[in-house]
Amino acid sequence: MSEFQPFVPANESRPELTLRALLLGSLFGIIFGMVTVYVGLKAGLTVAASIPISVLSISILRAFGKASILENNIVQTTGNAGQSIASGVIFTLPALVFLGFDLEYSRIFLLALIGGWLGVLFMIPLRRQLIVQEHGALPYPEGTACAEVLIAGEKGGSLASRVFFGLGLGALYTLFQNDNIFKAWPGTPEFQPDFGPQHILKGASIKADATPEYLGVGYIIGPRVAGVIFAGGVFSWLVLMPLIYFFGKDLPHPIYPGTIPISQMGPSQLWSTYIRPMGAGAVAAAGLITLLKTVPTILSALTAGFRNMKPGADQKKPIRTEDDLSMSVVVFGSLALVVLMFVFLEFKPVPGAFVGWAANLAASLLVVVFGFLFVTVSSRIVGLIGSSASPVSGMTIATLMATSAIFLVQGWTAPAFGALAITIGGVVCIAASNSGDTSQDLKTGFLIGATPWKQQVALMIGVVISTVAIGFTLNLMNTGLQQFKAAPEAWDMSASHPGVTIQQDVKHLPDHFSVINADKTTTTHQKSEYTVLNAVSSAELADGKYLYSPATGKIEVQWIQGIGSEKAAAPQARLMATVISGILSRKLPWGLVMMGVFLVIAVELLGIRSLSFAVGSYLSIGTTLAIFCGGVVRWLVDRAAQRSGDDTSEAESEISPGSLYASGLIAAGGIVGLMGVALTAMGKDGLVRFPETNFLNHAWVSVLAFALLGYSLYYFARKPLKK
Repeated sequence: MSEFQPFVPANESRPELTLRALLLGSLFGIIFGMVTVYVGLKAGLTVAASIPISVLSISILRAFGKASILENNIVQTTGNAGQSIASGVIFTLPALVFLGFDLEYSRIFLLALIGGWLGVLFMIPLRRQLIVQEHGALPYPEGTACAEVLIAGEKGGSLASRVFFGLGLGALYTLFQNDNIFKAWPGTPEFQPDFGPQHILKGASIKADATPEYLGVGYIIGPRVAGVIFAGGVFSWLVLMPLIYFFGKDLPHPIYPGTIPISQMGPSQLWSTYIRPMGAGAVAAAGLITLLKTVPTILSALTAGFRNMKPGADQKKPIRTEDDLSMSVVVFGSLALVVLMFVFLEFKPVPGAFVGWAANLAASLLVVVFGFLFVTVSSRIVGLIGSSASPVSGMTIATLMATSAIFLVQGWTAPAFGALAITIGGVVCIAASNSGDTSQDLKTGFLIGATPWKQQVALMIGVVISTVAIGFTLNLMNTGLQQFKAAPEAWDMSASHPGVTIQQDVKHLPDHFSVINADKTTTTHQKSEYTVLNAVSSAELADGKYLYSPATGKIEVQWIQGIGSEKAAAPQARLMATVISGILSRKLPWGLVMMGVFLVIAVELLGIRSLSFAVGSYLSIGTTLAIFCGGVVRWLVDRAAQRSGDDTSEAESEISPGSLYASGLIAAGGIVGLMGVALTAMGKDGLVRFPETNFLNHAWVSVLAFALLGYSLYYFARKPLKK
């Protein structure tokens, strides 16, 4: 590859790893890490952050004097670590909630840190082979697009204005739309069909979470993928749920895993009880199918990786653009992470999963082995097909299945060992996710002429800084979106209830909380009135937490966690919990899970990418419909470009006017949405509440406002960028 000449020649030195670049990159890492957690938990999708960060960096640093292209690259490298770490975290660690455990900040922070650093360290010896020697074979699409943005910014022209327009209009819209801030109009307009004496389509629901982030995500992923995702939602919410109600409405008793008769269930209850297990089976099957399709790539990646791990004979100091951190950093850094993981498992184990030092050491080594395996695989796959299509969830499922099978053989089947399994799988998933984005960043650096070791240092710093905010955001989402609903049920505490335990540590239960009654009124209660019950794989109670009143001898309240609710479904994490529970407890609703598996097989036979359909079948239709609207806008933009004879390649690129504006919408929706969640977590009911009877409080106003926001996306997507 000696013929390739980067934008900045190797013999030229420019400002690169500067303090201002690291500070700005760290700020973006925190912001986009938090936004990724927010959007990912709600939509089950993540969007690459490197391009919007690059665009914003060019504009901001230019305002403080001349900025080097290498400085801007350090900003996007540092900041992009937040998005990649957050992706790995939200796909796995929220499974702790579904397994009956609380989200401990220290646990999330340390696991994310270990996984993130593993992803960077293992990419150091792979960079020369994958990025340099296979430059022509592995295009790394996101990394190449980011390099184009940085070079365009260096040559002049304005890209940032389009992102700022999206940020401004998206933030203004979200202030009025968000249920936790102004709530000027309904945030989720809904229509529940129920036609005629036969109650046609009863049990179904048509609604949309009319948020700017969903509109932006739909635009970026395009009409094809958005349509497949929405098709999954249509199948679940407009076919399966009415079907469940039709056949079950006359049954006087509950059908497992339900705990109340179907006739008493609304759409949200039908979804949480019957659709989620089916959707988890669908996502698991789709992830494994995606993984199997990439087996040839995996084998070639491993073969090439091991073949090129031999140390080179040439010990001369490399030129600037080929100067990586040394192998001693990789070796000693990896050993340090093994020790850190061992100390963590030994001295802060999952409560109830005490396995001894030998097992903890084996688990720590298992993390490194699986980590290196899937870092190698992930790095090569994203080079071919991009980060968004990388089967990270499939790799994580494989890790969890292997780990859980070992636990099953050892007889470690208590719920605490499920949490230990997700601890191992979570670190591997975070490492694989971060290595994919690290590869894209290093490709960007290779094209523009960055210094590799400086990028690698920036990545390490970015991992640390962004990890601080990710655990906080995860807990904020869980507490800010939680609800307490009245659910009176007789309960004999002296009797045996398999799968139901008393939770001793109740520090996450607020001292005072509002309970939503059946008539929608609220009453305030105190922690001291209740005993907390934790249900996991129980035949009597749906999974979750319940508040038992010793005074009445009944369960009075269901404590619904924010993560796992319709507002933050976390489909990948639910899938991970399902895989672990299926192997360790063997108490899954297998009929529903297998329905999801064969649904995915049918979709694959139709020649459709099943993973998108499976995720759509799991998510709320409120999410999938809003994303589909963004896809429709993209389709309209593409059609308009074709009719006018414009060059459609720009409209389809990742640095098109529409994609930049959509990135601004996503960031605005995430930032302002998190503000609303924080207000709720602090017990505040919005900033300035519009009265419930205000003239805007109608579903048609919400639809109209969302349509106007969609038109703004269409308008700015068709408006050329200033050169």
